[in-house]
Amino acid sequence: MRSSSSKNSKSDMRIALGSDHAGFELKEDLRAFLTERQVEVLDLGAFGEAPVDYPDVAMKVAEKVSRGEVERGLLICGTGIGMSIVANRFAGVRAALCHDPYTARISREHNNANLLALGGRLIGKGLAREILKVWLETEFQGGRHERRLSKIGELEAKRGSRKKQSMGRG
Repeated sequence: MRSSSSKNSKSDMRIALGSDHAGFELKEDLRAFLTERQVEVLDLGAFGEAPVDYPDVAMKVAEKVSRGEVERGLLICGTGIGMSIVANRFAGVRAALCHDPYTARISREHNNANLLALGGRLIGKGLAREILKVWLETEFQGGRHERRLSKIGELEAKRGSRKKQSMGRG
């Protein structure tokens, strides 16, 4: 685990960052981008291009977001699909797989996404930086969108209690 930030940080935001081997190069570029923007980064791997199973990294990042230890998360694998599937299994995590600035903006405005998934084999560094910039700078609109997110929260609570009940049965 690596943590990096500027000593005179202007941002109170803390982001957990992770990738598998397919997203490693883009992760390193975006880690530098975040540090340049004075965002504190908690890098949870991968730390090289050796093969890594994406669920292992996605679980670490999503758990930090779910527990409120970081405000947001960023996951990168080959397509972003696997990472987003794993991340969305954690309570309170709203992972959005984005391929352009528009979906990044809408994921924040309408869905209050707190985890961004990107495909390292699908988008270049310049586009990834633009997507991340838009995602970081966009605020949740609330209003009718808040009502919809409340329904997701209710579903999580209901399914969580059922899961606990079924785990107690032999």
